[in-house]
Amino acid sequence: MSPSPARTARKGEGEGRRQVWRSRRYRWDVRFGPYAFVAPFFLFFAAFGLFPLLYTGWAALHQVELTDPDSMTWVGLKNFTRLWDDEFFWNALRNTVTIGLLSTVPQLLIALGLAHLLNYRLRGSAFFRVAVLTPYATSVAAATLVFVLLFGRDYGMVNWALSGLGFGPVDWQNGPLASQVAVSTIVVWRWTGYNALIYLAAMQAVPAELYESAELDGASRWRQFLHVTVPSLRPTIFFTCVVSTIGATQLFGEPLLFNGGAAATGGSDHQFQTLGLYLYEQGWVNLHLGRASAIAWAMFLILLLIAGAARLLRGRGEAR
Repeated sequence: MSPSPARTARKGEGEGRRQVWRSRRYRWDVRFGPYAFVAPFFLFFAAFGLFPLLYTGWAALHQVELTDPDSMTWVGLKNFTRLWDDEFFWNALRNTVTIGLLSTVPQLLIALGLAHLLNYRLRGSAFFRVAVLTPYATSVAAATLVFVLLFGRDYGMVNWALSGLGFGPVDWQNGPLASQVAVSTIVVWRWTGYNALIYLAAMQAVPAELYESAELDGASRWRQFLHVTVPSLRPTIFFTCVVSTIGATQLFGEPLLFNGGAAATGGSDHQFQTLGLYLYEQGWVNLHLGRASAIAWAMFLILLLIAGAARLLRGRGEAR
């Protein structure tokens, strides 16, 4: 028995509505699907990135204690103007710059040399690549405590080695420059392998034809490294310089633990107190949340200046 014309018409209408609905759902999926996938990131960023940034900006304009964060007294820019006349803030800034230079420059130079060695075909190259990354995977607390023992004034192995060379014992924790060198050594040890693998990945992306052409022109391995490898790595070197500078600005764990966690003073005379340590001291030791928020925003503005200068330098380099 054949279906009636009315039933066939209703079936056709139902199928047409389903096709329209599927087409509309497909368009919605194509249009809004990507936003649904990235929405969790923006939610987490708003909760743990944007909100703390805005709250610290608001707290920096108030006098507020950590013991009573709901009681705020409006002071305007007073917390920022106090930083301008605060000798401890400028001392922390100088220490941050000094430790940053002492750690960033050797770190990147050693990383570049390690990457160049790892770029050769060596037996067990995978083992060596994992080995250079081991310090990065080590806990900062464990690594710093080991270096505290190594840099001990009376029984440290560093002073023992120096005594064998005819030098007297160095007070690595109380000496102004010596303590900064010691903290920088910890940073260099932890981050050199990480940067070496970044350089190694960039080196392996350099076309082999460039090395072959340089070899045909009679260039030695050293000249190939200087005139082929290093220019090809210029964007990567620039990236690691910027990231290492930002990391040095935020340095906290190494100097805190090197002092034994003693009130975040950065030594007996604040000789290796960084901006991160000074922020911690004001906010969580002295309980001045408003002042600590002003320091946090000062660090944020410094990072913005670094990022702006880096972008300007990169733009000039590309223009050339």
